[in-house]
Amino acid sequence: MTSTNNILLVEDNADDRDLTIMVLKDSKIANEIDIAGDGEEALQYFEDQSRPLPALVLLDLKLPKIMGLDVLKRLRADERTKLVPVVVLTSSKEETDRYRSYVEGVNAYVVKPVEFDAFSEAVKALGLFWLVINEPPPDRESPG
Repeated sequence: MTSTNNILLVEDNADDRDLTIMVLKDSKIANEIDIAGDGEEALQYFEDQSRPLPALVLLDLKLPKIMGLDVLKRLRADERTKLVPVVVLTSSKEETDRYRSYVEGVNAYVVKPVEFDAFSEAVKALGLFWLVINEPPPDRESPG
């Protein structure tokens, strides 16, 4: 598994996408941000075997074409992508969405705060934890 320090942001809402990018950059997160505007684009991103895997996927659930939970399920079923950190970043507070996300192997589930400052702090904390503090899986197929 070859990975980069890129972030894949899977978000169809342009305002949420732009705000997330702005907050990450303002938080001094220097990682490049790749964008997928729907679930189909996200899966196409991973189908390119020559492309290194991202360090983090920020995944919305309510996406056109292919829903976020289906994207997550496919990522976890594939040996190449099953260890890529995926954080659901969604407006859904539905308990079933949260439950299904964890069943399908999400690493974290974050409800997008409506208020700008709270949203900014949440995204900043996600970036700091997953890209600076967290130790990613090693670049190999199996431990040992």
